[in-house]
Amino acid sequence: MCIRDSHQAQEIKMSYEFSDILKNLPHRYPFLFVDKIVSVQLGETIHAQKIVSINEDFFNGHFPNKPIMPGVLIIEALAQAAGILGFMTMDKTPEEGSIYYFAGVDKVRFKHPVSPGEVIDLFASIRSEKRGIWKFDCKAEVEGKNVCEATILCADRPK
Repeated sequence: MCIRDSHQAQEIKMSYEFSDILKNLPHRYPFLFVDKIVSVQLGETIHAQKIVSINEDFFNGHFPNKPIMPGVLIIEALAQAAGILGFMTMDKTPEEGSIYYFAGVDKVRFKHPVSPGEVIDLFASIRSEKRGIWKFDCKAEVEGKNVCEATILCADRPK
């Protein structure tokens, strides 16, 4: 059953607080990679953002004279945005005993590097859901330029 069949797509709020991110993700600093929720259509899509700061610890070694955000962390940011969409669509939270595991990634393509000072726009769309396994089409952009795309799988499981 596709989640789009069981939930009517709707924007749930006009504005979001940082507390909405913390409510819908179990991640915390230093492994929280979503800074803002721009928009959500339940059962459909999310637009979130990651503000890339030179103060991120990973820039100390990746790379000292040419700081580039590691691709695996861009994928993690996309998975976290997808997780927020999934939790909001299911109308449950990690605090209520559910956890959303990153279960897989396919068709990953990195198009451009991401540097400190840039804002990554994170987009995730629900492709399907079956027995708690969700599949998302994801894309990351900086200033409208595609930097990464991937299909991400997440598994909703009890804590």
